[in-house]
Amino acid sequence: MAELVTIARPYAEAAFSVAQAESASSPKAFEAWSEFLQKLAAISEDKQIRVLYGNPAVSPDQITQLMVETSGASNESMKNFIGLLASNQRLETLSCVSGLYEDLKNQANATLSATVETAFKLSTAELSEIQALLEKKYGRSVKATPVLNEALIGGVRISVGDEVIDASVSGKLSTMATALMN
Repeated sequence: MAELVTIARPYAEAAFSVAQAESASSPKAFEAWSEFLQKLAAISEDKQIRVLYGNPAVSPDQITQLMVETSGASNESMKNFIGLLASNQRLETLSCVSGLYEDLKNQANATLSATVETAFKLSTAELSEIQALLEKKYGRSVKATPVLNEALIGGVRISVGDEVIDASVSGKLSTMATALMN
């Protein structure tokens, strides 16, 4: 996994730099790139697309054209970005590129990204309450992303960067099992 991040980081930084340059003339450039990279990441995960990577019968130009048409790349820099990834055989890194781009965008906006795992679907009000508590704790704007994880049994596990706040039933059971074994 570390290797994939290492490969993807320069591409995410390049996309972020282009979005910064484009933001001078288009205030929605950061969001446009964000949506574009998320679409590309979703497309790149499709099984029918993945079989094309490394296929000698399909040229990088053909893959580029397919990805441009499928993603709806709206400007020349986005088309060139896809072409660069395809020619360097790095399309499999798109999910990681998208995530790293979001991290860079959040960092520039002084926003933290939090993953809120719960065993049951959270209401909008509950997610907003958790987000408000996190913003108070960290003193920064927080973008909370809900994730269902039935293995938690109940409660919540929140990940902010490399910090994990585990208030789940499974986390408590694990802690209790460890205490009993020692």
